[in-house]
Amino acid sequence: MRSGNPALKESTFLDLGSGAVVSRDAGAMSLNGTVNKTGFLLLMAVATAALAWSQSVATGPDGVATATPAMVGYALGGGIGGLILALITAFKKEWSPVTAPAYALVEGLFLGAISAMFELRFPGIVMQAVLLTFGTLFALLMAYRSGLIKATENFKLGVVAATGGIALIYLATIVLGFFNINIPYIHESGLIGIGFSLFVVVIAALNLVLDFDFIESGVEAGAPKYMEWYGAFGLMVTLVWLYVEFLRLLSKLQSRD
Repeated sequence: MRSGNPALKESTFLDLGSGAVVSRDAGAMSLNGTVNKTGFLLLMAVATAALAWSQSVATGPDGVATATPAMVGYALGGGIGGLILALITAFKKEWSPVTAPAYALVEGLFLGAISAMFELRFPGIVMQAVLLTFGTLFALLMAYRSGLIKATENFKLGVVAATGGIALIYLATIVLGFFNINIPYIHESGLIGIGFSLFVVVIAALNLVLDFDFIESGVEAGAPKYMEWYGAFGLMVTLVWLYVEFLRLLSKLQSRD
């Protein structure tokens, strides 16, 4: 089994102590349990996102909405805190019943702040991104369940390779940014930039297929019960990535108007 999501890798569904899959008698992972926990994480993220949004935007006497100083704090704090909790969860899978909800709460602060940031500049963009994200989720889920899309080994290798390449580009962007060096074209609103964002959106969406396959495989293998939280966490990571990429793509498209 492979997944482009770094939170879901080859050894994810193995018992930490013995390297063997836990017996179903000990309490096994179920598909319904994973779905329910994914919904719970999403609700937690939405709650804190609403809080961050409300404190990131202020309406003046003239009725014009503006950003508050709290916006940057929520964006940076939520982003860094979410990354730390994601790394802890990835390395300590058995902690996921605690760290996965904590990740959802903190990541919600980040999402609320950046959503408000995009909305102030491009009114209506957040609702469009939300609809596209969940529309993509349900469309790919239906395609996967119907067998229209199959997570073959070649499919997995291609998506994983593309995901790794995108991660390297983003890492290079961050590092070069410290030296005031920008990678040309791909982060701009030109045709190359839009094409790059479209490519990233497609790869992020295809990672959902790998996540579906990985979770289903864990259920069939009788993975330990806490892996429901871990599977929900992994799916949440991909959904956050997909949503942010839709925001970027839509902002580039609207910048050309």
